[in-house]
This record gives sequence, structure tokens and C-alpha cells, in this order.
Amino acid sequence: MRSQLKTTLRSIESFTNENVGFVKVTCMDGSEGWGQVSTYHSDITCQVLHRQVAPWVLGKPTSDLDDLLDWVTEREHKFPGSYLRRAMAGLDTAIWDMRGKQQGKPVAELLGGSAGTVRAYASSMKRDITPADEAERLKKLRDKYGFNAFKVRAGSEVGRDVDEWPGRTEEIIPTIRKELGDDVELLIDANSCYSPYRAIEIGHLLQEQNYCHYEEPCPYWELEQTKMVTDALEIDVTGGEQDCDLPTWKRMIDMRAVDIVQPDILYLGGISRTLRVVAMAEQAGLRVTPHCANLSLVTLFTMHLLRAIPNAGKYLEFSIEGADYYPWQQELFVENPYVIENGHAEVTEKPGWGIDISPDWLARSKYQISSHTS
Repeated sequence: MRSQLKTTLRSIESFTNENVGFVKVTCMDGSEGWGQVSTYHSDITCQVLHRQVAPWVLGKPTSDLDDLLDWVTEREHKFPGSYLRRAMAGLDTAIWDMRGKQQGKPVAELLGGSAGTVRAYASSMKRDITPADEAERLKKLRDKYGFNAFKVRAGSEVGRDVDEWPGRTEEIIPTIRKELGDDVELLIDANSCYSPYRAIEIGHLLQEQNYCHYEEPCPYWELEQTKMVTDALEIDVTGGEQDCDLPTWKRMIDMRAVDIVQPDILYLGGISRTLRVVAMAEQAGLRVTPHCANLSLVTLFTMHLLRAIPNAGKYLEFSIEGADYYPWQQELFVENPYVIENGHAEVTEKPGWGIDISPDWLARSKYQISSHTS
């Protein structure tokens, strides 16, 4: 009886503003865990959590989390899209934290890995910056934090072959290589900008400058277009951050649309569903370099995952954008879990995710609770 109480959900609480939504689960025995729904319109996602996820899971055991998440998917079969998955991620990640606290282990260890460091690349989100200015800020980060891998932006976001301004992409590719030197690894993200012909053209420029990672060159939903680029180039073509449908992931991997897969834990629906993508990729011999482009909890979740999976990519995506770009990611935690030393982030031995949400932030948030009533 004690074992059943330990895993059966009594309540789901959410604390949210427009951009961030934290989730607390409590089981019948009082065990608690904290997670997060996906960022961006998190207030809407928390409504989905309480209306379309909570009714199907409250009062049910969480010991078979894959089955529980599939149950939600089946009960809400008319809503197969992103918001439901982003809400499910809040439930999933809170349950993993609870399990870690119950067992006194970090989530990485529950997943078969261990605490320790993860190599990070400095990920720039900016397109409204000149190549020269981008190079200068990346060099400062290299010197201060020891990064030796960097990602910049090409084209314009979903840009229909149009650059942020004429010639910017052709300028930034060689500028970053020249200014940072040959001993760093360079990545670039096109954010669905290009048609296959233009993507291949840009890909040849990247190969000439020895870039190693070419992200989302074509509209991400056009897998055949992306495969054309992958087949035409030697550089690793990567993608998948937006995809939340497991059959789409299977198709993407089976057809070898990309060389490296990039699931986002919170877009996809949590750790458990991400592990299914990891398994598909492992079977196909593909590496996993997840998308995690802000410093809410998604980057911490990804750190734990990378410490555990056998086909982890070479590095963790680490956002370098601060309060000027993402003011909402400030002051979320009691202690900052994101300290970069010698280009690495650290997963600690603390149980669960090893963090405490700021009480001040929680006090300012919108609160909602769903409870088991019978």
C-alpha cells in the first residue's frame, strides 16, 4: 500500500507568467517534485495542463510514466499538437524530480548516468548584430568562460531565402572563423530559412570555412527538402527541435533526413518521450544534441539527459543571451544552476534536478491547482 501511495498523484500545481510555467506534483504519501512546461505562452500551456492533462492522471500511479503519458495522448486524441505536449512536459519533468528526491539521486543517475560535467557551446540567438560585433562578443565569452564551440545565425527566421539584411550570411560565415581561429568548433542555425537549392549553396560556404553543424536549413516540416540538403553536403545537417509527434520522429530518422537529431525536451513532452527519440536515434546510429535555447529549466533537464544517454552529441547548447534578450529568464532560482567553467556546465549530486525555485518569483506568478477528489 505504501508503494502505491508513493507513486499515485494527489495534486498538480502550476505557477506561471506568460513566458515560464513551473509545475509541482504531490503524491498521496506527500512526495513532491518540480518541473516545467515549455517556455513561451506558458500561461496558455498551464491551462492545457489543468484542463486536458490533469483529469487523466490524478489518482493514477506514475510508476509506468510512458504508459501514463500515452494514456493522456489517447484520451486527448483530437489534440495531437504542440500545446498538449508542452503541458505533458510539466507533468513528466516534475515526476522525474520527485523520483530523484525519493531515491536521493540526481535524475541523471536515474537515467543510467551520473553527475559530472557537460561540454557546452555558446549559442547566439541574435541576428540584429553585425558579424564583427558578434565575433567580438564571442571572443569575450571564450576568454572569460573557456568556450571552444560557438553557434551563430544564418539567414532570417523562416525567411523564404531572404537574409536578415543583404549579404549578412556570406559575411558572418568567414568573419567568425577568421576572428575565432581554427581551434574552435563552429555551428550555425538557419531557422527554416532556405529552399534546398539556397541551403546547399550556403552549405558549401560553411564547408569551405570548416563549420561542423548546419541546423534546420529548410522549413522544418519539409523533411524531404531537408534530406536533399543532407544528402548533398558533408557537413552535419541537424534538426528536430520543433517536432513533438513520435511518428514524425520515426519517419525523420528512418529516412535519414538529418545527421544529428535535436529534440527539445519541453516541446516534445518531457524526458520519457525524449528517451524514445533517443532510442530510435541510437538504433539508427545517430547522435543526439538537444535543443535548449534559454536558461529556464530546459537546459538543466538537457544536462542530466546528456550525462546519461549513450549517443549524446558532443555538447550542450548554452544560451548566451541575458536580460536584454530574455528578461523573463532572470531570477528564477534560489541558486544559479548554470555556472560555466572551462567551457563546461556541471550536473551536481543533488537529488532530482537539484534546484529550488525562487519564492519571490513564485509569489508573483499566477497559481492554479488540480486535485484528486475521490
